[in-house]
Amino acid sequence: MKPRELPPPVVPTPLLPWLLTALHPMNRTRVKELLRSGRVLVNGTSTTRHDHPLTPGHRVAIGAEPSLEAAALAKHGIAVLSEDAHYVAIDKPSGLLTVATDGEKTATAFALLHAHHRDRPFVVHRLDRDTSGVLLFAKSPGVRDRLQETWDSAEKTYLAAVDGVPGPPDGTVDNFLAEGKDLKVRAVRESAEHAKRAVSRYRVVSRAGRLSLVEVRIETGRKHQIRVHLAGLGCPVIGDRLYGTGANPAGRLGLHARRLAFDHPATGERVTVAAAFPAGLQKLFPQADV
Repeated sequence: MKPRELPPPVVPTPLLPWLLTALHPMNRTRVKELLRSGRVLVNGTSTTRHDHPLTPGHRVAIGAEPSLEAAALAKHGIAVLSEDAHYVAIDKPSGLLTVATDGEKTATAFALLHAHHRDRPFVVHRLDRDTSGVLLFAKSPGVRDRLQETWDSAEKTYLAAVDGVPGPPDGTVDNFLAEGKDLKVRAVRESAEHAKRAVSRYRVVSRAGRLSLVEVRIETGRKHQIRVHLAGLGCPVIGDRLYGTGANPAGRLGLHARRLAFDHPATGERVTVAAAFPAGLQKLFPQADV
């Protein structure tokens, strides 16, 4: 079922009070539940922010009731963001592994999707346990292979809440990284053993006291790339004890895979999937329009 389009706003306004008028006589509790469940779409992207700013011309819609499969996944904090016969994209919560490890076999995004979804998932890429956001799975080995073959052309955009301000406030980090025997990743010379080039483009999008919200687009996908690059700029990701900060005002790692754009494996058309900025990080940057 397609989302239900609402009449566009005619004046600038925060989202919640506008919804209360647009959805009258629906009560306030029900409207807030629509927001919490991610069913409110602004310009095609799910948002849970009550104060999300609307301006004339914004498209607002209400998504369909979740399926039984989606409801089962939601109990584990997983939201289905986009899906067709070839792929499924989810919003992975912080703290959930992508795939199994020696110490954890069942509490993973892959295992939960396999258990509660009608189609078998195939892993296209991974997110670290404590990174939230867009995670893509294929529905067949052939689709997985096609997506991975074109993965370098995919656009991967992250939001990072950091302790400090990068200098300069926008730029590119282009260096070489290597993982040590202690499993920690470090910047190294190009000639170093196992050195791999890592490129991150970043810009500060909001400030709140000593914290900054940084948008990062990665051109390579090295292990811990964003965390190492931002720490190297003097502004480690909050909650990242491995790379340099004990500051943890959100109670989680401040890294979120915000948006993924990729070539559709069947049609070749560009597909863009976005995951709403998590509420726990939103609270740190109430003025951010992300």
